[in-house]
Amino acid sequence: MNGADTSWILTATALVLMMTMPGLALFYAGLVQAKNILSVLMHCVAIACLASILWFVLGYSLAFTEGNAFIGGLSRLGLAGIERDSLSGTIPESLWVIFQMTFAVITPALMVGAFVERIKFSAVLIIAGAWLLLVYVPVTHWVWGGGWLAQMGVIDFAGGIVVHVTAGVSAAVIALMLGSRDGFPNGVRPPHAPWMVMVGASLLWVGWFGFNGGSAVAANGDATMAILVTHLSAATASLVWMVIEWVKFGKPSIVGIVTGTIAGLATITPASGSVGPMGAIVLGLAGGVICFYAVDFVKSKMNIDDSLDVLAVHGVGGATGTLLLAFLLAFGSGGAGYGEGVTAFGQFGVQAIGVVATAIWSLVATVVIVWITKMLVGLRVDKEAETTGLDLAVHGETGYRH
Repeated sequence: MNGADTSWILTATALVLMMTMPGLALFYAGLVQAKNILSVLMHCVAIACLASILWFVLGYSLAFTEGNAFIGGLSRLGLAGIERDSLSGTIPESLWVIFQMTFAVITPALMVGAFVERIKFSAVLIIAGAWLLLVYVPVTHWVWGGGWLAQMGVIDFAGGIVVHVTAGVSAAVIALMLGSRDGFPNGVRPPHAPWMVMVGASLLWVGWFGFNGGSAVAANGDATMAILVTHLSAATASLVWMVIEWVKFGKPSIVGIVTGTIAGLATITPASGSVGPMGAIVLGLAGGVICFYAVDFVKSKMNIDDSLDVLAVHGVGGATGTLLLAFLLAFGSGGAGYGEGVTAFGQFGVQAIGVVATAIWSLVATVVIVWITKMLVGLRVDKEAETTGLDLAVHGETGYRH
């Protein structure tokens, strides 16, 4: 065991859990109507708890133990065989379990943004639990557990494919099968607490240092470079989003600039262990522009009420970074460079296979999960509950006292 590596991953684990609670929870809660703030917070907390237990029981073993090219084995079922002195590389295996658990927590929680203000709470729990085991866990094994994409040489340092493509595609599928909110697209009320959105985004930004920097699984130059490029991409995309919004609508908004932040963070995630500072600026620029226009495309052209833009920001951002990193590995100083016999276009082909295969798997599996959930408990609250607000109708509480 290496003490420095262990100390850093302990810290990174706390940072990544903070991304969901309270970071993502506050980011999403501020974007909805006041009458639905508690329902969003409840979704994030409940998913975090459920995902943690499922990861302990089955998820970790299927993701990270030896199995075949598509799924792991059962040797760590219920974390069997993990002792206090068990190691994974230079850190305790128990630490590797919980570090990866925080990724398993935030990924299904990301999808909350697509179905806020209209979904049954029971449906949220069933979809999130089934999705974790049927989508997230297999893809994690494909990319990080020695599966078929890892064998092809796909690069996904911290989750462009594993986290963002899976959650983005699946979120859009859920939103489409659930149906739009009343008044969509023009009659939907604006965010009730933009300040809360900014606070949530700020917590996500700080937490992302653990997300990307911790993925080095060591206290070394890879971790520090990952944090540096993460920050630069986020800052660049934030400014890009702000400028586009300013030019297009005449006023720069706080919700806009921090949405750009998240787009930049999602875009750099797969590349954070591979590119240098100049590559990060390029990815931030690309992520800011592409994700900005993807928001309008998903809602206006595809007519999907992906309420808080999970596909456009996370899915498109993650895919953008995953694909473009192939051309940025040796761009400027600090990049990891290309392996022997690897070319930019060859790597791009591998990256594209990873994105497309993951998107297809996520789409098909999510359709099946949502269809079964609809048959079991239904998907949508009744009209009265939607009008009243899910806080009072579903949870018997209100976020604000008047």
